[in-house]
Amino acid sequence: MKSLLSSRPVLWFLFLFNLVVAAAAPFVADGSQGVLTAVGMGVVSLGAGVGLLRGRRAAA
Repeated sequence: MKSLLSSRPVLWFLFLFNLVVAAAAPFVADGSQGVLTAVGMGVVSLGAGVGLLRGRRAAA
């Protein structure tokens, strides 16, 4: 499972999908639910982005 989650295509999907959902959540959901959804998805997106940067440095 770890090798699947650390593959570049999966990290790109997690990064982009969660970034889009985090940007749209406050407009789709009302009040605190939208804000908390945006924060949660933003954290996952940042984690995937960090994973992409770490993989890039290791490959270089």
